Amino acid sequence: MANDQTTQKRLRITFSKGEALKYISHLDLARTWERVFRRAGLPVAHSQGFNPRPRFQVAAALPVGVSGRAEMLDVWLTEPMALSEALSRLRTALPSGLEVVGIVDVDLRSPSLQSQMRAAAYRAIVRSPEPSEAIRHRVSALLEVPTLPRLRQHKGKLQSYDLRPFIQSIEVEPGEEGEHVLMMRLQASPDGAGRPDEVLDVLGLSLAGYTIERTSLYFEFDK
Repeated sequence: MANDQTTQKRLRITFSKGEALKYISHLDLARTWERVFRRAGLPVAHSQGFNPRPRFQVAAALPVGVSGRAEMLDVWLTEPMALSEALSRLRTALPSGLEVVGIVDVDLRSPSLQSQMRAAAYRAIVRSPEPSEAIRHRVSALLEVPTLPRLRQHKGKLQSYDLRPFIQSIEVEPGEEGEHVLMMRLQASPDGAGRPDEVLDVLGLSLAGYTIERTSLYFEFDK
């Protein structure tokens, strides 16, 4: 962690991760932001130790293949800087597929974004010849079950878990011809997170062509 005596400012950046970058991993996204900060010439604070790293934190990792409309990260600076200047510098250094939507000051003592995360909203567009009513029926049936036992890989091992507590809501909306729009709100907190692709799998829609965008993040401080 950076020394508080050298950290003068904390910025909260809202950004979008578009189609051009949706297949890069969370680690690669972090490396991309390191290059952006360096090119922008921001006085980013660094961690201490033998391998100092730029001090910033992304609120929540995006699953590979999912784009994000309103992602967030905090970055700590060693010098005061006007928000307008920081925004201008960042926008000139961004690669294709990454866009800064907004930037605000945050109290240095505020809790971390990750500790404040509570949920995330996703918009999935599924291409299927099925009638919307059939998909709505499956969604209703899913929301009525008490448990949804699943298996997933974690650190190279298969682990069992219950997906149902992570699903807060699912709505089916009209889409283009041959498409269905599923709006999902899933838990995303220090206690665990639901994945939209696994929800589609449970609904029997994972083999259809689909795109997923994370549209919103919800935090404890939103209350």
